Amino acid sequence: MKKTRRVFIKTSSQMALGISLLGAAAACNNKTTNTSTTSTNNNNNVLDTNGLFFKLSLAQWSLNKSIFGKKMDNLDFAAKAKGMGFEGIEYVNQFFFDKAKDMDYLKEMKMRASDNGIKSLLIMIDSEGGLGEPNEKMRKEAVEKHYKWVDAAKFLDCHSIRVNAFGKGSAEEVAKGAVDGLGSLAQYAQNVGLNVIVENHGGYSSNGKWLTDVMRQINMPNCGTLPDFGNFCIKRDSGQEWGGKCIEEYDRYKGVQEMMEFAKAVSAKSHNFDENGNETQTDYMKMMKIVKDAGYTGYVGVEFEGSKISEEEGIIATRDLLIKVGRALS
Repeated sequence: MKKTRRVFIKTSSQMALGISLLGAAAACNNKTTNTSTTSTNNNNNVLDTNGLFFKLSLAQWSLNKSIFGKKMDNLDFAAKAKGMGFEGIEYVNQFFFDKAKDMDYLKEMKMRASDNGIKSLLIMIDSEGGLGEPNEKMRKEAVEKHYKWVDAAKFLDCHSIRVNAFGKGSAEEVAKGAVDGLGSLAQYAQNVGLNVIVENHGGYSSNGKWLTDVMRQINMPNCGTLPDFGNFCIKRDSGQEWGGKCIEEYDRYKGVQEMMEFAKAVSAKSHNFDENGNETQTDYMKMMKIVKDAGYTGYVGVEFEGSKISEEEGIIATRDLLIKVGRALS
């Protein structure tokens, strides 16, 4: 990294802060938007979140269209999240897949988060093999492919990596594989003080009882879950975890309630909103009450996947809904 650019970034941040203190709201690092209904002092990166029982984070997948479409770079994620008022960020390894061992790149990511006052929380890991594979050789290879992401997440000061408990076989066979695969990876992560958490991400993992049974068998304090409000399709016509029409779905409220016992992060999935700002597929009041009743006080990550409004509009709508519901429940 270039020292001159780092100095420039820090100097710019200090100048922006000084101007802000003088009352000039235009000194933000990112453009604001007028779509927000939450009180933000006319500035999206100054959110009024006092009194909420949780903290707000932004899942990088919410911006997947912009990043895959080359309209936004992975390195700009922290600044983008800051501009929309978030305290923490959740990375997706797909956006820097070849950089897990690139220390210069990871240092840059870490610096960008630090300079924006953003906390790096976790990395969502995909495309590194199924940790529930019944085949021992395939499962061991998948575990070892995750090691580099454990090390990268630790360097970035994250608390966890999110992984997948996929595998080809019966529910019993994949569960047995997952106990071994997740347990082995959790042992490696335990050595550096990191968590391994599993999302309901399709297939057996979207069955709340199946996943929590796996967690109980592993019985390790650094192995847990990441309940997602929307990923509860357990069977598709394609026979795969993803792709094709969902033909069997687990009850999302039951699933989240079951998974909250082991939750170390929560993902607030959203798609579309009605005229009152409510999410059309998930009752956020009901869902967040489940989260609160479980005693959870950590980060809730916004993960917008809709297509009827822009990514930024969807992120802000989800953010504001969480704040509204959080105030009502707090």
